[in-house]
Amino acid sequence: MMEIYGDTSDQRSLSLDDTSSTEESPDQTRLSLETTNEAVPYIGLRFHNHDAAYEFYAEFAKGCGFSIRRHRTEGKDGVGKGLTRRYFVCHRAGNTPVKAANDNKPQRNRKSSRCGCQAYMRISKTTELGVPEWRVTGFTNHHNHELLEPNQVRFLPAYRSISDADKSRIIMFAKTGISVQQMLRLMELEKGVEPGYLPFTEKDVRNLLQSFRKVDPEDESIDLLRMCRNIKEKDPNFKYDFSLDSNNRLENIAWSYASSIQSYDIFGDAVVFDTTHRLTALDMPLGIWVGVNNYGMPCFFGCVLLREETLRSYSWALKAFLAFMNGKAPQTVLTDQNMCLKEAINLEMPTTKHALCIWLVVAKYPSWFNAVLGERYNEWKAEFNRLYNLESMEDFELGWRDMVNSFGLHTNRHIASLFSLRSLWALPYLRSHFFAGMTTTSHSKSINAFIQRFLSAQTRLAHFVEQVAVTVDFKDQTGEQQTMQQNLQNICLKTGAPMEAHAATVLTPFAFSKLQEQLVLAAHYASFQVEDGFLVRHHTKLEGGRKVYWVPREGIISCSCHQFEFSGILCRHALRVLSTGNCFQIPERYLPHRWRRISTPATKVLQNTQSDHTERVQLLQSMVSTLVTESAKSRERLDIATENVSILLSRIREQPICSQGIRDLSSNQRNL
Repeated sequence: MMEIYGDTSDQRSLSLDDTSSTEESPDQTRLSLETTNEAVPYIGLRFHNHDAAYEFYAEFAKGCGFSIRRHRTEGKDGVGKGLTRRYFVCHRAGNTPVKAANDNKPQRNRKSSRCGCQAYMRISKTTELGVPEWRVTGFTNHHNHELLEPNQVRFLPAYRSISDADKSRIIMFAKTGISVQQMLRLMELEKGVEPGYLPFTEKDVRNLLQSFRKVDPEDESIDLLRMCRNIKEKDPNFKYDFSLDSNNRLENIAWSYASSIQSYDIFGDAVVFDTTHRLTALDMPLGIWVGVNNYGMPCFFGCVLLREETLRSYSWALKAFLAFMNGKAPQTVLTDQNMCLKEAINLEMPTTKHALCIWLVVAKYPSWFNAVLGERYNEWKAEFNRLYNLESMEDFELGWRDMVNSFGLHTNRHIASLFSLRSLWALPYLRSHFFAGMTTTSHSKSINAFIQRFLSAQTRLAHFVEQVAVTVDFKDQTGEQQTMQQNLQNICLKTGAPMEAHAATVLTPFAFSKLQEQLVLAAHYASFQVEDGFLVRHHTKLEGGRKVYWVPREGIISCSCHQFEFSGILCRHALRVLSTGNCFQIPERYLPHRWRRISTPATKVLQNTQSDHTERVQLLQSMVSTLVTESAKSRERLDIATENVSILLSRIREQPICSQGIRDLSSNQRNL
């Protein structure tokens, strides 16, 4: 601990309120300090201005283990006529004033580090030979608290700062949607510092980002609408709509991008409408429409911001969404357990099957049942999962009754609510409707991760529309890369059946893998012809089974398990009947376009537009793949194919080549 006194009178406890202007001489200074800091203040030390004195004392304080602040300034005779004296004190000097209690204003009760520390440096303004300067006239380094170690002092607010260059990078990172922790790690790597040794902390970054959001809500709304108009001018296919309240303020706003509308036209048969998030910039509920494409990847359809979570607001959102999508309603829509939204869907989408996202419901179970069931919670959860996956509605209702009795849940309001809504979440009631596999845990995780990607964007609301577009575009590019990787992978045929080989050329690798699982399992099932169809059961079972109806002449087949209706993939029972009936190709209607490599109907692919060129190339690739598969089945087929392809190639080479075709072809070759 260091103590320096200007004169013997300073050995008393010095009061910072003392306005004495006595100047001490250097000869009277006494030093007693164990410190490695060579730049020690002393009486008579001179500076060109008071800012230089402050910087000098701040550097000294940092080396000793504390920080400083400006305490008091004085003019001649105490007030006016220019600044003549300044005090710099330890950051723990003084005491926190006690605020008078105010019943109308809540107290924040923030903790204070002030403890009445007496360490200070005083400088006074003098003029010699007409040149003004500042001189140290008082100094003490006596602290009544512990000083910090070098690795701790850097966390004091005075030594934490974010430069303008770092602020720019943080804002740029925020627009990409990465987390604050990821921002800090990237900047540590860029600057080559050890983790935790940046000149600012995670809290500083969060405060900086929060400051950008502290904008008047009305200004935010105006900027948001201006941003939408700007995007619309650049891209006429961008769509947005909004409503104003009676005070002419923004009430609701919805938007969708051109690529999202195109995706919805193909993959909008099953949709998730997630309304469980809020956008903190305006504290408004955020709704997101998401689906899944033919490669099993999430695809974005649209966004909506609402003032309130009411029937009126949700009805407006659904109307806006349908307008974006040219009036085309989805076959099914999955949502959270929200009764206003349920009623709005019944009103605006009467032909759409509404169901609850089971993963959003299950997430609430620990808070609902953990305390009630105690040690039996995991046992109950296993029984719930068993009931959820049943096929028969009768079995479900009987099992539910037994579960309620077994666990004593007769009076539990959550159990009663779940049972009353069973037709919206239990699979026995949903299997006859198409959900594109989005009820599974794996899909729920990928959809949630996709949504979180652009929810983590940290900047102002006015830029949110643009940030979502960047995230969607990034996801589209990532999806294209994953699609290419899937297509390049060699498909391994496991059964050797002609149906499997044919399906491999038509379906995407994602969809084919699902069908292949069923083909492998089909070999373990036996089929028996009965009066009105076939009975199919596992070869180890003597009773039970699934009822399969097949009309070969019309190419129609259906199974009582309803897997095709639910997922768009034929089940093992139907595949077993087709195999037994000497069917070597799956009927066309059971290879849905939404799961095929070509994601649009053939009539659309053949339209003569520039945007369809890539799809034509993809169609040709699929046809060539099918040609090779079919030709390799016999020597005769191979000879015919080789002869005709040679003739076709000669005819094609005689045709002229346009520059656009060359560019598009080279682009496709790069993708492949």
